[in-house]
Amino acid sequence: MKAIKLAAIIFGLFSLLLVISCSKDDDSTNNTQSQVQNNIQSGTWRITKFIDSGTDETNHFAGYNFTFKSSGVLNANNGTNNYDGTWSITDSNSNDDSQDDLDFNINFNLTNDFKDLNDDWDFISQSTTKIELIDVSGGNGGTDYLTFEKN
Repeated sequence: MKAIKLAAIIFGLFSLLLVISCSKDDDSTNNTQSQVQNNIQSGTWRITKFIDSGTDETNHFAGYNFTFKSSGVLNANNGTNNYDGTWSITDSNSNDDSQDDLDFNINFNLTNDFKDLNDDWDFISQSTTKIELIDVSGGNGGTDYLTFEKN
C-alpha cells in the first residue's frame, strides 16, 4: 500500500515537472517569435543576399528598402517602384516547442522577381541587424538563401 502511494506521489511530481518544463519552452518560442517580429518591424531593411538554387540573384533587389509593417504588409520601395506583399512569422509545428520550427513567410502577388521571395523560410540566424533565412525546395531539391540587413 505504501509503495503504491509513493509511486503515485513520484508520478505526480514527475507530471508537474513535465508541465512546467513544457510551458517554459512555449514561452521561449513565443518570446523568440515576438522578439523577431518586433525587431523586423523596426526601421527598413535591404536584401544583402539572395541565392536561388545556386544562382546569386541579389542584384534583382538592389536599391529596394523593405518595410515590415505590424499589419502584416511588406512594402518594397526603390524610389520608383513600390510593391506591397505580406509577411508573417508562424510556428510550423505546434506540437513541438522548438525554436527551429519558426517560419518566416513572405508573399508578393506579383509575376516579377519578387515572386521568387514567396516562401515559408526557415531561420538560420537572427539578430537586431541581420536575419538569415534558408529554404530547401521539396520539388527540385534546390536550396535558397535570403538575408535581410537593417539599413
